Amino acid sequence: MISAQEILSGVGSFSSYDLLLFEEKATRKIFRKNDMVLRQGEICRSVYFILSGSFVQFQSDHETETIIELHLPKEWMYNHSSLIGQKPSDTTIKAFEDAEVIELSLYHLHELIARSQSFLSFGRIFDQANHRTYLFDNALSPAEKYQYIKKSKPLIVQVFPVKLIASYLKITPETLSRVRANC
Repeated sequence: MISAQEILSGVGSFSSYDLLLFEEKATRKIFRKNDMVLRQGEICRSVYFILSGSFVQFQSDHETETIIELHLPKEWMYNHSSLIGQKPSDTTIKAFEDAEVIELSLYHLHELIARSQSFLSFGRIFDQANHRTYLFDNALSPAEKYQYIKKSKPLIVQVFPVKLIASYLKITPETLSRVRANC
């Protein structure tokens, strides 16, 4: 069983008291394959730390699904614009496989911050958009995109099929297959 200290290690430094506060406010949840964590149009009200399993975040126009993010264990997951702006989500988050998470609602996060300033360091997890920005704002070639995700999220190529990874990288599955063959 992963401890609160392990979950929060990438967020900041927390006292024993802080860890107890976190354990008091966070809840453990189980999702089965294809369960929805957040539906398009709902407001994101929580952040989730993935203990096991994986998730897909996508936009859908009822004909095609465009992959926005692929989430793996030991990552924080949420819809950034919906959570920060408290507006309807433009994406859906669903379990790619059976999974277990720790959920911390925005309400409980605010309570934690009110009780201990250490929880202000949670701001770090809200900077996740930088991975995506780097990936798509730097005019990377398909090979460079693939190398970047292999380095930043090595498990991605073991967990998700080529079609989903290609959609995430905004390249065709054929291009990704060629890139992988040459790596």
